[in-house]
Amino acid sequence: MNNPPNAFPPRVPMKTSGTLTAFKITGAILAGLVALLLGLIVLLLIGVETGPVALLVGLVSATLPVPFYLLLVLWIDRYEAEPFWMLATAFFWGALVAVFFAFLLNTVSGVAVTVLTNSMRAGRTFGAVISAPIVEESSKALILLIFFLWKKDEFDGVIDGIVYAAMAGLGFAMTENIQYYGRAMMEGGSGTLTLVFILRGALAPFSHPMFTSFTGIGLGLARQSRSTAVKLIAPPLGLLAAISMHSIWNGSGVLFGGGAFVLTYILIMIPAFFIMLVVIALALRREGQVVREYLAADFQGGLLTPEEYKRLGSITGRMGTSFNALSRGGYSQWRAARQLNQTASELAFHRSRVARGITAADAREREAAYQLVLQDLLKQLRSK
Repeated sequence: MNNPPNAFPPRVPMKTSGTLTAFKITGAILAGLVALLLGLIVLLLIGVETGPVALLVGLVSATLPVPFYLLLVLWIDRYEAEPFWMLATAFFWGALVAVFFAFLLNTVSGVAVTVLTNSMRAGRTFGAVISAPIVEESSKALILLIFFLWKKDEFDGVIDGIVYAAMAGLGFAMTENIQYYGRAMMEGGSGTLTLVFILRGALAPFSHPMFTSFTGIGLGLARQSRSTAVKLIAPPLGLLAAISMHSIWNGSGVLFGGGAFVLTYILIMIPAFFIMLVVIALALRREGQVVREYLAADFQGGLLTPEEYKRLGSITGRMGTSFNALSRGGYSQWRAARQLNQTASELAFHRSRVARGITAADAREREAAYQLVLQDLLKQLRSK
């Protein structure tokens, strides 16, 4: 299979100065330590609320299904697999940083409303329906905005926005579920834990990823569009949609009870999930068109054969290339086929960015590097 979720083809190397690399490594280590500290503070606060045993049970219950959900999300990224470090950053941002600020701000706002209204119910309702959607979606969206502004070469469109958003959402949901599962274990034992696990882990595991994906779609549309209006309007509309869906989801149960919660799940959440699948399918089709359009010059110039060009422009064709390479030459050829698919996509999307005016100082150098790698891989695969 092409681009399996648990493997990431090597990127085309680009020259960077030693000083710049040292600053990047130092900054990454410091950022990682700060994020870890924030995550540990959240776990400590959850442990104080639930106790160590319930915390451990919640931690295990929340973590076990995560690899499966990660594989499903990464499977979406069929044409140009995103860098592992960016995927990991999005996930741990959601799991450590966004959760910390959400926990802090939601608690403060809930207490403030409780004091002002002299009603604990009003404080909890405000926290769930107003504060949580705004704070949580904004905190998750921040890492998407950072990628959008500073990693233009890796944020090409809607699929990238959805993948990064889903990673941040899964990380956030994992840490949040530690609290829910731990609280359920503390209050009702294994029976309550099972019920909460079914509700949050089985029936609605993609709630946070789906909410945040609206923000990712907005940013993705802004990136791939040439319209100034779309660039300005799509991101805030995406964030507003994420906040609204989150608020509806929380409010259905808090304001109207279990029956309304189930009705919202059936009438709103399930259709929204299938609409998201349609959006993904359309976005993948667009990415295939980008690959075919911007590799046409290599086909016309003789670098790619008609069959190679056809296969690189479709998901099934890429899967066929990988399967044929595996059956003919074993693991090494399979890896070469995967890298061919990845490099061809990176070349196509690089040219697309240049055509849309998103240029880098080393644009020509990058294209030449992609083409050299592509030539070497084609020679290797054709020799078998």
